[in-house]
Formats: sequence, structure tokens, C-alpha cells
Amino acid sequence: MALWKKNLILSIIVIVLAVLPLITLKNAEFAGADGLAETAITEINPNYEPWFSSLYEPASGEIESLLFAVQAALGAGVAGFILGRITAKKGE
Repeated sequence: MALWKKNLILSIIVIVLAVLPLITLKNAEFAGADGLAETAITEINPNYEPWFSSLYEPASGEIESLLFAVQAALGAGVAGFILGRITAKKGE
């Protein structure tokens, strides 16, 4: 099978895996792990005090999402670069 066909199939699978929960779980709440952890901790120990606070608190949720997306993109870029270099070395 040609490489582009494999990539196309994998891309379709990724899209289906990303969209399927949104279609099948109409009224679901997709919450982040940080918020769920905070809720669980306060249920277990209402007097819990965090050890430290954030160095930077974004002004809004949109800025926080932007910073998270930039961080994810940089991480994916570094991982892709490293995997590309490893793959290119094997072909020499």
C-alpha cells in the first residue's frame, strides 16, 4: 500500500476518533483534569491549601486556551523534528 494511502487512512481514523464523542455524547460536559482534580481534593479535604500559586494567571479563558495550544504545537513540532531526524538517519 502506498504511503499516501496509509496516511489518508490514519488521518480519517483520527478525525473519526475526535468527532465521534462530540456526536454520540450530546449533553456531555468535557472538563479539564485540573478542574476535576480541584473538585475531588476539596471534597476529600475542604481545608486544603495549595502549596504554591501560578506564576502567571491569564486574563481570560481564551488566552489560557491560546497558550495551551501554542505549547501543544511546540511540543508536537519538537517531537516531529526528532522523529524525522531518527527516521532520516535510518535511510542513510
